[in-house]
Amino acid sequence: MSRRRRWRDYPIRRKLLYVVLFTSVLMLISTAIMYFMINSLITRLDTVYASNVNMAELRQNLDMVQQDLYQYLEVRDYDALSDYYAAAENYRGLTGQLSNQISDNRVFLLQKNIRSMSEDFLLYADNAITAKRGMNVEAYRQNYEKAMELYNFIYNDLAELNELLFQNNARSYETLQQAINYMEVASAILIVVIMVIGITVVVSTTRGIVAPLTQLSEAATRVGAGNLQQRIPETEAQDEVSIVTRAFNAMLDSLNLYIDKVREGAEKEQQMKEQELLMENHLKEAQLRFLQAQINPHFLFNSLNAGVQLAEMEDDEKTAVFLGKMADFFRYNVKKGTEDARIEEELSIVENYIYILNVRFAGEIIFTKEVDEEALNFRMPSMILQPLVENAVNHGIRDMIGEGWIRLTIQNDPDRVKIVIEDNGKGMDALQIQKIMERVETIHEDDSTGIGLDNVISRLSLYYDDVNVVEIVSPGENQGTKVILRLPKKET
Repeated sequence: MSRRRRWRDYPIRRKLLYVVLFTSVLMLISTAIMYFMINSLITRLDTVYASNVNMAELRQNLDMVQQDLYQYLEVRDYDALSDYYAAAENYRGLTGQLSNQISDNRVFLLQKNIRSMSEDFLLYADNAITAKRGMNVEAYRQNYEKAMELYNFIYNDLAELNELLFQNNARSYETLQQAINYMEVASAILIVVIMVIGITVVVSTTRGIVAPLTQLSEAATRVGAGNLQQRIPETEAQDEVSIVTRAFNAMLDSLNLYIDKVREGAEKEQQMKEQELLMENHLKEAQLRFLQAQINPHFLFNSLNAGVQLAEMEDDEKTAVFLGKMADFFRYNVKKGTEDARIEEELSIVENYIYILNVRFAGEIIFTKEVDEEALNFRMPSMILQPLVENAVNHGIRDMIGEGWIRLTIQNDPDRVKIVIEDNGKGMDALQIQKIMERVETIHEDDSTGIGLDNVISRLSLYYDDVNVVEIVSPGENQGTKVILRLPKKET
């Protein structure tokens, strides 16, 4: 990452190490600053009176020049001549350090005068020595007198300059001494400030560590008491405390989610039991109505009468087929009344039913089918397709003028089996479709099994736990009806 790592993301150990280093470096820097400042003041204090020492040295060298000059000129001590030249050279070097600038300041003015007069003094002294050695007594006397006159002036100016410098140095000394006192107070204040900053940093850092741990401990105590609705405020930091906090919250979320899933599972289990009971009631109701239909002479009489007529008109083989399909039809209804079945079995009972009807009505019903063989082994509730086909016959094509047909299509879609029962009968309006889908009672006396559409739709919804399994489409009156089943796949 190009972005610098934030303070709150550092591990606790590194935070504590940085706090210690910060306070230590702060103390070291402040101590060094105070040391250099005080040392600088002390150094300046040591050099306060250096100018007075220089004036004393200058005056001492002036005296040496004057004495050596006197010894040579008056006493005729020839050894003094070499001492004079040495002293004069040294004196000339000292006066060269004096200020030569023009100023109204008395100190600078005296230094300029002393420097100028010293040059003249040495010039007259050199001229006096030269005249002396040349035996020119008059010139020697004149130069010597002028040199001594300048000597007195220089001496007096040196005394005055030394006094002025002493006064200035005394004031500087007092100022420096006062600055040292202030520095001592400032040092004490700085130490206190650094201590306060260090304590503040330490307290702030430890509080950032201890406060979340305290919250975590209190939350853990409440969780231990059974209160799982806890939440510790989280931050985006990446230190150990923040990681533990997020892990604790994630643990609580997982625990609450698990409890919710258990509760939801219990509710679903209860709901499934209720649906199972409801479906069982529907099946028992369908079975009861079928048993009632078995003793209903209307369908049974007509069917058997058709069998008698067929026996009179045809040979015994067709009669046997007819009676066999009748037996299969009733046997399936009795056997599968409380079970589910393969789609292939439901298709077979529809074919038997259509055969029986065509025998009864002399082949008036045109039945076509389009079946995907791969879909026949999936399971569905029993007694579903036959009631739908019977409904198409009784309420769709029975009373129509012209040729009536029923088409059954079974498709194997990727995730569902699509079954379409379509007729070209008298159709339905929107209100009729709404009543059927709202499962208003649709039992009629001419239903062979006593199973209405409301029972079929209810059992499909309960079996697949899906209310959108059935769709009824009709363009309008005399335009036919299409019942579409979209059944989730259930393997055999």
